[in-house]
Parts: sequence; structure tokens; C-alpha cells
Amino acid sequence: MVKLATAREIRTYGPRLGRSRAEYINAGLYLFATVVLIGGFTATGFSWEPRSGLVLILLALALITVVNVHDLVAHLAGIDYRLKLMEYDLQLGLVEFAVPLVQIAGSVVFFLGILFVFNQAETKHGNGAREKHALNMLIAGPLLWVIGSIHNSCQIYERADSHVQILQQCVHIPFLVGSLLFLVSALLNSFDPSGSSHTTLKLLGRRWIWLGLSGSICLFVGGLMNVVKVFNFVQITGLRLEKLRGGAQDRLFEEREGYLPLVAEEERIRKMEADQSSNRAKTRSHLDSKEGAGTAESMMGTSQTPYKDVLLGQG
Repeated sequence: MVKLATAREIRTYGPRLGRSRAEYINAGLYLFATVVLIGGFTATGFSWEPRSGLVLILLALALITVVNVHDLVAHLAGIDYRLKLMEYDLQLGLVEFAVPLVQIAGSVVFFLGILFVFNQAETKHGNGAREKHALNMLIAGPLLWVIGSIHNSCQIYERADSHVQILQQCVHIPFLVGSLLFLVSALLNSFDPSGSSHTTLKLLGRRWIWLGLSGSICLFVGGLMNVVKVFNFVQITGLRLEKLRGGAQDRLFEEREGYLPLVAEEERIRKMEADQSSNRAKTRSHLDSKEGAGTAESMMGTSQTPYKDVLLGQG
């Protein structure tokens, strides 16, 4: 249930006012989702009606899915949906594009796992195959979050200043720790899910609830630091953010202005000159072949005329 945290200039998409409003809503919605998640785990473990806690967890998962969808669309809008720029900057594809997709997949899988558990608690009829699928989904979702958190933490900084990098690490580390806690809780719960105090939630043990609550608190800390980071990025001017590498940033700016970069223009001119020279060579060879054929015909004609004259003279 982590989200993308990046310090790229391509995050500056669209008009300034609308962009700032969207970034604040994104950060605030994620923080609200972590609060709902903490309440969900608390209600699941300590209330008389644990199914209400599952409903809160489902709501938190849905909200975080929406947040990650916004992150994906925001970064695609930041590069004007030019996916070819990923060829020049690998981090653009491995982080800004892949991390939201992995987090969305993890949230959806975890959502389905909790939904199966909720359905089992509602019907109160056990189904071995469905219970096994639910436990596997409770493991697969956090596993995808851990993968996304590792990708999220492996961003390379070349131009961003130290203040930006400190803010980034304050967001990355709680996200990674929270994801690991969710994964460990799901693995321990799959081995021994019999520790629940509620008979209606026999698939969820106490260790899953306690570790899940700890992971939710870590995500809350990361979300709070993300709000601070977004405020600094939006309000404070002069922060040096990370640019696209491999010439992708220049290509993006110059394509927006309607002309190609100098390197691409030189490549295009060089290719055009090569095509023109090859066409000239083909035309010259074609003309030479025609001239050679005409010369041969004229020589044959001149050599035949005296031979006819000789025959006529003999007749």
C-alpha cells in the first residue's frame, strides 16, 4: 500500500495552480487512507464486530489504489505521454512507470484477499480452496508492495540537492519497513492462522493483526513525511529537482517547442544526405547502363552497313 515518491522535474505537469491542488489532494488522500487502515486493523483485532474493520481495510485499499493511479497518470502527463523517452532514461521506466503499476497490482490483490476473508466471515461456511486462495493473496499483495518499495528506494540522484534527498529518504524508509511488516505478517499468518480471538475470522491470526497495525503506522509516518515533502516541493522555490537523463529532458522540452534536438536533427540530415547520395548513384548507374546499351546498338548498326554494301556489290 505504499505509493510512488519521486523528486523529478517531470512531476511539474499542467498549470501551476491545478498541479499544486492535485498534489495536495494526492498526499492528503494517502495520509487519510493510512489513518483508515490503522482504524481497520484496530477494529479487526479489538472490536466486537471485526467485519467492520475489514470494511475499513477495503476502503483504505481502494483509496490507495486511486492515489497510485494518479501517480501513474501524473508522470505520464509530465512527459506528454511520450513513452519513447524511456529508451534514454531507464529510471523513468523502472521507477516512475513501473512502481505505480506494481503498487496498483499489489493493492488489487490484497483487496481481493480481504474480500474473500470478509465473504467467509459473512457466510460462516468454510471453503478450503477459497481460503487457500485468500491466504495466497494476502501474501502476494504485500510481496508486490515490497518489490515496488525496493524500486522506489533505488532512485538515482545526480542533480537534486541534499535537502531533496533527505526528504526522499524520510518517505522511502517508512514505506519499505511497512511493506516488509505486511509481508512478514502474511507469511506468519499462512503458517498459523489459528490465533484469532474471533470465530468469524478464523483465517486472520493475532500476529497478522499486530504486525499489520505496525505496518500501517509505518505507512502513516511515510505519508506524513510525504505531505511535508510535497509542501516543500510546491511552496519553496529554488529546490534543485532531478532531471531526466540520457538527453530525454532536452528532447522533451524541444519536442514541446516544435523542433527536434540538435543531435536528432543532425542524424536526420545525415540520413537524408545518405539517401540522396544513394539515389544519385542509382540514377547514374541506370543512365550509364542505358548509354552503354545505345553505344552497342550503334556499333552494331555501323558494322552491318558495310557488310550489306559488299553483298549488294557482289550481286
